[in-house]
Parts: sequence; C-alpha cells; structure tokens
Amino acid sequence: MIHIKNREEIELMRESALIVSKTLGMLASEVKPGVTTLHLDKLAEAFIRDHGAVPGFLGLYDFPNTLCMSPNAQVVHGIPNNTPLKDGDIISIDCGALKNDFYGDHAYTFAVGEISEEIKKLLEVTRASLYVGIEQFKVGNRVGDVGFAIQKFTEDAGYGVVRELVGHGLGKKMHEDPEMPNYGKRGKGKKFVEGMVVAIEPMTNLGTKNIKQLKDGWTILTADGKPSAHFEHNIAIIDGSPEILSTFDYVHEVLGITTDEELPFKTTSHGNLESVQERGMA
Repeated sequence: MIHIKNREEIELMRESALIVSKTLGMLASEVKPGVTTLHLDKLAEAFIRDHGAVPGFLGLYDFPNTLCMSPNAQVVHGIPNNTPLKDGDIISIDCGALKNDFYGDHAYTFAVGEISEEIKKLLEVTRASLYVGIEQFKVGNRVGDVGFAIQKFTEDAGYGVVRELVGHGLGKKMHEDPEMPNYGKRGKGKKFVEGMVVAIEPMTNLGTKNIKQLKDGWTILTADGKPSAHFEHNIAIIDGSPEILSTFDYVHEVLGITTDEELPFKTTSHGNLESVQERGMA
C-alpha cells in the first residue's frame, strides 16, 4: 500500500532528510586515508542525536550501526569496522535519521584521497543517473519509467546495474511501497501520483551487475570484485513534479564541487535555494 503524504508531512520529511544531508556534509571533511569507518559511524551517531533526531538504521532489522559503510567492491549494507581507509578507496556512506516520526534516508559515494580516472567516471555517471531517474518521477509516469531511464543511462556508459537491490517508498517506515528498481520498462509498474515520497538510489558496478552476500548477513559485494558506486536522494511529488527533499549541497561545499544538477528539482517556495552558509552546517 502506498502512503500519500500531505504538504505538512512532506515538510516534516524534509527536516529528516536535511539532517541526513548535514550528517553527510559533516562526514565529507572526515573521509580521508587512515580513518576507520567505525570512527565515522560514531561521529554520525553523535551528530544526528545532537540535531534532535535518532539514527534511522541503528537497530533497524537488527542492523548494528548508524551508517552503512561500503568501500570499493561492497555495493551496500557494509558494517563499520576498524579497518583504516586507504588512498584510492571509494566508500558509499548510506545514512538514515528519524525525526517527528518520519525517516530521511540517502547516500553518497566518496573518494578517499586520489582515485583513478576510471573510478571517477563511475562515480560521475552513477550520480548523474540519479537525476536522470528523478526527472521521470512525476504525476502520470510509472515506476518503470524511472528504472528504464537509470538503466539506459548507466548501461550505455558500460556499467552493470544491480537488480536485487532497489529504491523504495519512504515515510513513517524506512521502507514503504512502491519498490523503485534501477532497471525496467517504460510505462510499466505503479503509477505516480501527487504526494508520493520515494528514495531513488542507483547502485552501479564497474563490471558485472551480479552480486553476492558476505556471511555477516548484511554486506553485499560485486560478484567480480570490481568497485561499485551508490547515490541516493529523497524526492516528493509536489504540484505534479519531483522535488528533492535531501541535498548534496553540504557535501559539495566541503569537497569544493560546483554543480547545478539539483536546481531543476528545487523550489524557492520551500527555501531550498538558500546557500549552505545561510543554512549553517552546525
């Protein structure tokens, strides 16, 4: 069952999403060679609680930590540990927060130090595919339209699109209907309507689309051991069109990245165009 949100509920969800956005922005300055994922996890938990929310992943389905930390060939659901990050690694940081009974949930894949041009392209294409998918999340379209757009964009670039793991509806539960695959056929699946809120999250592999799971019951890896990238946003349909509730602005401010990729999916009526400095990182 799809749970439609009213404007007041969407604004509460924006609060939760922006706490996650700020958490990822804080972590952007901490991701560096020599740092452990467990250290980053503890920083994130404290940050989320200091901002009046609780970690959305901690204890969810018995997950043991605040962040899913998935380096290199790990696709998603990696468990933080004491292994230091190395120069040339990449790491997907997936974060959730619960505030006012609503969840925020999104992810960013970071470069650790200097990475190869091949891996930079993987990250760039995966992040771009996210916005290609978001563009199709509008009244009258269907789940398959989003999946098709992401799949075509990433496969045309030569990458594998993970099938077994998908995006999802979001609200008072972390995972709601509908499922949002990153592959599909145009015109197929559930139809989008006003007030829907989803998490769209491309997971793109440098090599094969196939995956496997570690014995820990959580960590998902690429079957061929090649790197994987993962980016995720929370999006609502408002006045028929997609509006991003989360933002990578905080991350990009720290990393020195200038981009207008989110601009088509923001509205001044909700104050989403104010600068990172105006919002404040604290």
